[in-house]
Amino acid sequence: MSEPLLSVENVSKRFRSAGHEVAALTDVSISVTRGECHAIIGESGSGKTTLGGLILGLFEPTAGLVRFKGQPLSGRRPLHLKRAIQLIQQNPLSALNARRTVGQSIRLALDVHNIGERSRRGERVAELLGEVGLPADYARRTPRGLSGGERQRIAIARALACEPELLVLDEPTSALDVLVQARVLQLLMRARREHELTYVFITHDLAVVRGIADRVSVFRKGRLVEAGSADEIFAAPQSAYTRSLLGAIPVVTAEEAKFRDRFRVAADAVENGE
Repeated sequence: MSEPLLSVENVSKRFRSAGHEVAALTDVSISVTRGECHAIIGESGSGKTTLGGLILGLFEPTAGLVRFKGQPLSGRRPLHLKRAIQLIQQNPLSALNARRTVGQSIRLALDVHNIGERSRRGERVAELLGEVGLPADYARRTPRGLSGGERQRIAIARALACEPELLVLDEPTSALDVLVQARVLQLLMRARREHELTYVFITHDLAVVRGIADRVSVFRKGRLVEAGSADEIFAAPQSAYTRSLLGAIPVVTAEEAKFRDRFRVAADAVENGE
């Protein structure tokens, strides 16, 4: 078996709050294979975003290890690792500098990581905009004049500029309306194929996960509840908590309603603390 691109090994993370320690993650282990989309799901407070922060090096684990291509990762990372692991955030407006033009934001990634010939970086910015479905003249615009979907496309273009191996996507479509969400998801799936990317997709939206994930890890209150292929999780979830999440999926068709209703009993049981 080939070595995983990313592995999280018996990781715990505790934060101090009001003089007390709070466990955000407890003894969590996951493995992400190169090329897959690995979804991290759970309710607010389940530890999903904390896990993303550990992968990105925003803070270090209290216990355990995070490895990338077999090498332990620390919070202080060399530039080549920052380039290899990129983030797509929920709110692209906060991720983009409002004082920079779109072109300046994308070009900064090329300049910082010294990617390509300096004389061709302006052309590369235009190519990246084209990849995410935006005209080249958007390079002269600023983020505040754009829609949420356009901003997220620019955030994706900036991440792709770094030629990463792993993208951590933290609720990347939850702030978008349904139609725009679908288009951004299609863009992400195309980028994954064309650039041979690996995704850690953090979300509470199981309807999204069902359409894009290869593997799924379910979190509750900082613990890993269940993990498996997306087909296994959606067809035969082992945990009552997972069944409760599936039973709460919004539906629009009779077929989806039948799928959801299979798990409604479990949802009620978890809601009642059973």
